[in-house]
Amino acid sequence: MNETLQTAPAGPTTVLAEVTLVTAPACHFCEDAQERLGQLETRGLMRLTLVPSESPEGQELIRRHRPGMFPLTLLEGRYFHDGRLPRGKLARLVQQLEAR
Repeated sequence: MNETLQTAPAGPTTVLAEVTLVTAPACHFCEDAQERLGQLETRGLMRLTLVPSESPEGQELIRRHRPGMFPLTLLEGRYFHDGRLPRGKLARLVQQLEAR
């Protein structure tokens, strides 16, 4: 008896936004951004990568983007913001991510 297993076609895959946060030690803005973006990651809206500013990758990102403050926030590898995350800009990002 030959039985063929049939599987349901895979549903659409959700592409998560890639967000990189370059952080500095003892940075309150960094802690705040990590907490706020971490909540969005928990909701499944993004994949958050933390990069210490003193690491080789962090140093390269700082050299490339030249932030005036920490944290440096990148969205899909491009500059998004540096310093404290503004609530309005973050709210617009969330709307875009939820619409995906």
